This record gives sequence, structure tokens and C-alpha cells, in this order.
Amino acid sequence: MTTIPVGYVAELTTVASRYAVIHDGDEVRRIDDLEPDTDHEIDGFAFRTMPEPGELLATFATVNDVHFGEEVCGVVDGSDVGPVFRAEPGDPPYPEVMNRAAVAEIAALGPDAVIVKGDLTSNGTDAEVDAFLAAYAPLADRMTWIRGNHESYNHCERGAQPTQQVDLPGVHLALLDTSLDGVESGGIDDDQLDWLDALAAKADRPLLVLGHHHVWNPASAERPERYFGLRPDDSERLVDVVARRPSIIAYTAGHTHRNRVRRFASTGSVPWVEVSCVKDYPGGWAEYRVYERAIVQVFHRISSPEALAWTEKTRHMYEGLYAGYAFGALGDRCFVIPTDRIS
Repeated sequence: MTTIPVGYVAELTTVASRYAVIHDGDEVRRIDDLEPDTDHEIDGFAFRTMPEPGELLATFATVNDVHFGEEVCGVVDGSDVGPVFRAEPGDPPYPEVMNRAAVAEIAALGPDAVIVKGDLTSNGTDAEVDAFLAAYAPLADRMTWIRGNHESYNHCERGAQPTQQVDLPGVHLALLDTSLDGVESGGIDDDQLDWLDALAAKADRPLLVLGHHHVWNPASAERPERYFGLRPDDSERLVDVVARRPSIIAYTAGHTHRNRVRRFASTGSVPWVEVSCVKDYPGGWAEYRVYERAIVQVFHRISSPEALAWTEKTRHMYEGLYAGYAFGALGDRCFVIPTDRIS
């Protein structure tokens, strides 16, 4: 393990409708009693609070890339780029530290549903899946999960359900298992796309799609045969379904360990979302607030003392470049998902 001195950087992590959160190393400052949809300047940060577009109908939470069983953080196969980090001798494994804190925060929120978007494990073993299920047992009554590449690459068939549907007031959630056996890249087959197309055609409320792998950008000049996310052909077919079905308002994934939002010409205002991982910097989860006229994503950085101690270390991975990559801009973390396509 390589050790780099930890330099604290104050960051505006979360902006909700009535509060904001600033992280400054291991210090967490929450500013309450803010007015929704209003410009503010606090502690040197200028931001606008999220709106509250009508009655709040439901809330749900997502996590991804929880990686039970992982022991070394920051390894790149075939490269000696560093630093890498491990739990200190005698300390609990860092996936347990991060996920235990995430579960506690989500349970305190009390959402109507919890979605886990893949990479439950490091090596796809039954023991690691069992550890994931044990840690998330407090949320089991409202939890739905799908596999990621760490499962399919290691031929783990547990939880292999191509499609799943969760219905909440104000929104349908459509879950796609994008994993492909024995490989890290993702895919979607004809049956999954037909299912999604039919669901979107008859939807009586906005439809939000969730999977593990992010999509390839159809406007990209490069079309790699082995793309890191959803294969280009499958990405194009998914984008085509979204373009012709106005009930579909967003696609949200994990896999890249970063916060990012993209929009494509053919799908207009629809956000194609990636949410950073639980297991290392910034270490977070996403809350979705379902209102009458929009859905609002609010990113939460996991803030137990033990979690912050770990993520402040791991921000320095990949020669110090990881923090800028993984954290993303405020608009990649907290934003409004319009639902007017369905009206």
C-alpha cells in the first residue's frame, strides 16, 4: 500500500430542496431551512436549491458497486499506477464499513423502495452474495437487486432475472440485467427490449429504467467491439426505444464509479445517468424524490466517521486523478428529471 498525505478539500456535495451539505474532510456541515428553487451563496458556494414540483408522491433510493469481498482498492490490471489502499490491520473490510453506513442512512430516510444496481461482489462467489444480503437485510422488505459485471464475469447466476418491475406512486421502475456471462461489458437482448417497449407503451405514469452498465454514446466517432459499458449495438437499440416512448424519462446506471449525466440528441431532455460507487470516494447513494410534475435526484455522500476516513484516503487513487473523475459536477449529482414527455 502506498500512503499519500490526505489534504482536505471543502466540497458542496448535496443540494436538496430545503438543505445543502458541505463536506470538509471529516467535517460535515448541513445547512437547513433553505427555500426551494432559490439561489443561495453559502460558505463560498453558489447554488440553486432543487424545486418541489407539486405533491411528493414517493421516494426511492439506489446504490451500486458495493463490491463485497474486495480487499484492495485502486488496482488497474496490467498497470502499476497507484496508490492502492487496503483496510488497516485489525480494521473491518472497507466494503462492510461503507455499506453498513449506507444502509443506516437509507433506512433513516425510509424510502418506499431500494434498488441495488449491480456489482454486489468482487469475485461473484456465493459467500460474497450472502454477505451483501446480510448487510442489506434491514432493507430487504423493499429491496430489488440486479447483477453487474463482477457477477456475470465470474459466472454467478444468483439473481439472474432479465427484467424486473417495481411500481410506486408516480413512477414505474424498470430493471434490466445488463450483464453478459464471462465478460465485463454489458448487453441487452431482444426479449428485454421488447419487454421494455411494451411496458413503456402502456405505462400510465413516468417510467424510469435502471441497469448496471452505462450506454455508449450514439454520436461517438469510435465504435469499439468490446466497449466497457453496454455494447454499441445494444446501446443504440435502447436509445431508440427511449426516443420513441415518451413515458421513459431516464436511464440510470452504475459501473463507471462516477457521477455523470449525459443527454443525446434523439432523446432530448432525458438524462442518461451514472452514479458513483458505495465502496470508495466519494462513497455515496442516490435518493429519488417523485413529485407530481418531476423527479429529483439527490446524491448523498456516506458520512459516518469511519466511511469518511476511508473515502478521504481513496480520493487520491490513480495518481490523484480519481477525485475529479468520480465526484462529478453538482449538476451530475443533484438535478431534476422532467416528466413532461409523458403528458
